[in-house]
Amino acid sequence: MQLDWLHCGTLVVCAHVLGIIAACHAILHTRTSQGAIAWVVSLIGVPYLTLVPYLFLGRSRFKGYIDARRLEYEAIRELRLDLVGNISTQTDVLNNAPVHQLGIQTITALSSLTRMSFSTGNHVRTLINGEATFSAIFDTINAARYYVLVQSFIIRADIVGDMLRDVLLAKAAQGVRVHLLYDSIGSIDLPVAYLSALRAGSVEVHAFTTNRCFVNRFQLNFRNHRKIVIVDGEYAFIGGHNIGIEYLGGKPSLSPWRDTHIEVRGPVVKQIEFVFVEDWFWATQRLPDTTSSIRPCDGNMHCQVIASGPADRQETCLLFFVESIHAARERIWITSPYLIPDEAVFAALRLAVMRGVDVRVLIPARRDHIVVFEASRLYAYDMVHAGIQIFCYRPGFLHQKVILIDSVAAAIGSANLDNRSFRLNFEIMLLIVDSIFAAEVSSMLEADFALSDPVRANEYEQTPAWRRMAMHVARLFSPIL
Repeated sequence: MQLDWLHCGTLVVCAHVLGIIAACHAILHTRTSQGAIAWVVSLIGVPYLTLVPYLFLGRSRFKGYIDARRLEYEAIRELRLDLVGNISTQTDVLNNAPVHQLGIQTITALSSLTRMSFSTGNHVRTLINGEATFSAIFDTINAARYYVLVQSFIIRADIVGDMLRDVLLAKAAQGVRVHLLYDSIGSIDLPVAYLSALRAGSVEVHAFTTNRCFVNRFQLNFRNHRKIVIVDGEYAFIGGHNIGIEYLGGKPSLSPWRDTHIEVRGPVVKQIEFVFVEDWFWATQRLPDTTSSIRPCDGNMHCQVIASGPADRQETCLLFFVESIHAARERIWITSPYLIPDEAVFAALRLAVMRGVDVRVLIPARRDHIVVFEASRLYAYDMVHAGIQIFCYRPGFLHQKVILIDSVAAAIGSANLDNRSFRLNFEIMLLIVDSIFAAEVSSMLEADFALSDPVRANEYEQTPAWRRMAMHVARLFSPIL
């Protein structure tokens, strides 16, 4: 017994020593002070519970990875400058009336932030929920003549995944060049047989991963959360839908699933293609075989691609949210499945309320991740007390990522209102400056608000004490959620 206690004491001491070492590492390498504090407190206080999670999640600033990614980005940018456009030549674009409505300074800031030119002559169509989204995507892939590029955070080997596999194999058999990129963690349960069938059918399939070297093999951060489909350089699809049956309402606990995608045509498709090209090159060290010609369309919408990731020199996603909120003069409506705002975003929302802006945030009433859900509820109560209107969507799980700015512009894509999207994930949003499109998005969101319940200021006080404690504990981890 004495020996057992000795061994137990030794393990406890070792755990605390390793916890202190890991805490020092967190202080040096965590991007935000809030994140550093969260890790330090947990690593020193309960190292037995947090050492392993820190190994997988804690290194949010991995210098070697970031440097390599930046170097590759610059190299690809030089090779495919035809895709991103020249910011210095967009003076005529900035003189258009819709741009003036949103603000020339906003467009100039976002173009500088993303290093992509503001694009004109586009057409964007909303695809509400899974049936419309997958129908449009599969129909467009079926009509492909030259190449198909598909990227998804999650691909499941279920009915929807099998439909994707079959349509990609059919196009590859017709001589169409097909590339499929999936995230190695998001699609961790994707069977080898599924991938083997695609490769056997001449589909180029690769995983997006950060573990090029041994030291990075445990890294779970830097996930590629983008969802992109491009067909022949003419059509692009982005939004919130991954490839899985739950996006068609196939998961009863979260059904009906509420999500939004967009179909994009016009010159901006080539900029979205550049985002895929960059990710593909990181995964394969090869450029996909695509055409460089820009396909015109009959649209007149103005668009800006917001591609963001942890290797950006600026915190692109965070600054995009902040700039969008600051640009609002009448209303800013945001929908997100997760509400873990950065302090800068929270401050921008509070200032918008003080300017008299109609500020609304729509979140789900159902949960898919318990810790994130509890932290989100506490942030919701804080926001309500600051005058921000928070609504909880009743019918099912709300997964769409939408921003509506006044009656002028809307952004739709993959970015959530949380720290993981702001700093740790690769995301893509498309900002559409067009009053008709904004009106369509407004009608869509008004229908969602009609199916939602407002969060009341007194709800927190009426919540049981144990639940309030759970919410506060969950929020301690918000910088790393």
